This record gives sequence, structure tokens and C-alpha cells, in this order.
Amino acid sequence: MSDKRYLGNIITPNPTAPAGPFQGDAASGVWSLEEAFTYTKAGLWPTAGNAAPIGLFGGGVTVNTIDKIVIASAANATDFGDLTTARFGLAATASSVRGVWGGGDLGGGGGPTNVIDYVTFSSAGNATDFGDLTQNRRNLTGTGNHVRGIFFAGINDSPSVTNIIDYITVASTGNATDFGDLSTARTNVPGALASSTRALVGGGEDSGGSRINSIEFVTIASAGNASSFGDLTASKDELAGCASETRGLFGGGTTGSVTNVIEYVTIASAGNATDFGDLTVARRKLGACASSTRGVFAGGQNNIIDFVTIASTGNATDFGDLQTSTSDLAGCSSAHGGL
Repeated sequence: MSDKRYLGNIITPNPTAPAGPFQGDAASGVWSLEEAFTYTKAGLWPTAGNAAPIGLFGGGVTVNTIDKIVIASAANATDFGDLTTARFGLAATASSVRGVWGGGDLGGGGGPTNVIDYVTFSSAGNATDFGDLTQNRRNLTGTGNHVRGIFFAGINDSPSVTNIIDYITVASTGNATDFGDLSTARTNVPGALASSTRALVGGGEDSGGSRINSIEFVTIASAGNASSFGDLTASKDELAGCASETRGLFGGGTTGSVTNVIEYVTIASAGNATDFGDLTVARRKLGACASSTRGVFAGGQNNIIDFVTIASTGNATDFGDLQTSTSDLAGCSSAHGGL
């Protein structure tokens, strides 16, 4: 028997280095304990119970479906289940366990809704009723951390553009509670994103119908009114936001013309946004989600999914396709910057 050792000390003619740290990642071959320990310290050894971060995109125009992606692996989306009711112009937030969608427009003259529903990331299936927002509203936005989900702004039944901020405790079903107010009432899908401590909302349309370039923030653990953070690179609405723990991205939207611009902020440091790169195509009314390393943008009057590496500025790369072309959807993930 030969004692020849191959790459990585795998006793096989075709060794495979670990594909990543998640339970489904391959690390075929025979490894020494020393090698396995080295990869484990580097955070690269597949570990049982460490599920790969997934992203979910729910709702959209005439759609009640929830699409699923594995954020680390570019591929087309697959079916996860359905929302409790079809709606568009809704918002999403998530913990590492639950994905939650709130509000939206029922379409067909149904108008804004206060419905909140949720799914468990680990179990594909249809959404379950969670509770209600403080008001019926559509064209709102959402984000949060591992404890709280935050829903910002939107337009209500009156119809009036609102400055409302609601919150939920993601682990406990129930109705939303008033958190405070934005300094500027907004609708038309502002973008939102969060670190574990701060939630930001940027852009949108004010009560006079003008696009907004301001960004506001709240401290998620402390209910209260929002404070000024800075400005986007241009006034825009119908955009989407996502984040790692340190960096927030705002992508797409319209400034009057549909844009492909991605811009970023450092969440811990108030200031104006900076150009990051471009989406693969210009689009608006899109959804977004993120892992700790990747930001993903999906839909927006098409079925395109793009991704970027959040720590490295640059243009987006094709990820795959949603199951159907749609707009006014909302995304969330099990490993975003707020977790």
C-alpha cells in the first residue's frame, strides 16, 4: 500500500478541499485531525447544524409565492411556499430563525393591508399569520436585528403618506407596536437595512410627491424617533437595501429614470452614501437580502437576481433567476447584517 499523500493530505487521487463551513458543504476525502482542526479554526470546515444562509423573496405584483436562494451558491431560485395572501409593495424583516413580511397592497381594489405573516427558514412551507401592523399600509419598507423587526413608513387607507415606525419581537407572534416617527413621511418603497444595533431607511417619496435623498436611522433596541444619518447620492424611490454588520447597500430605484446604481454607507458612522458599483441592469421596485458577505438584489419588473461582495466595491454579477418576473417584492435572509 502506498503512503503517498495528496493535496491537503487527503488519501484519494481526487481530493476536494472544504467547500465552506456549512453542514451541506462537501469535504470529501480522508483528513487528518490536524487538518480538520486547521480548517475549523479558519471557519472553513463543514459543521453539523451550521445551515447555509438562505434568502427569501416574497410577494410582488399578482404573486403570493416565496422564492428561496442559498446566498453562497449562485443558482436559480426555488419554491419555498406561499404568503398567507397575495400582495405587493410589502416589507420584510428577519431573525436567523424566522422571515417576516408585513403590509402591502392586496391588489384588485383591495387596497393596503396590515397583515404580518412569517415562515421558519429551516422548514419550507406556507407562511403563518403573525399579527397586524398598527395601520393598513403599502409601499413601506422593513429591516431589523435578531430580536426586533422594524417597519417604516408607507401609505395608509386615507390615503396619507406616513412617518410611522412599527416594531415586532420576531420570536413572539403578535401585533406590531409603535416605535416612533421618521422626521420625513415616506412612501414608494424606501430602502432599509440594519446592523445589529442600527436600522437605516433611505429614499422614497414624500407627501408632496417629491423623491427624497435623505437617510435616517434608529437604534433598534431603543424605541424613539429617527435621526438624520446623511444623504443618498441622488433623490430616488422604489429602491432596495441590504447590509452586512458594517456596511449598508442601497440599490436600484428611480430618480426619474430607472437606475442601476448601488451605493453604500458605513452603518456605524453617519454620513453620505458613496458609489459602490452597478447592478447588471437598471431596475426599480426590486427586493434585496444579504449574508455577512454577499448582497443580493432580485426582481424589479424582471426575474433577474444579482449579487455583490459587500466588502469590495464593484459591479454586480449574475446570480440566477427568480421563478417568475415580478416587482414590488420584499426580501429577507437568515444571516443578514443585523444578526
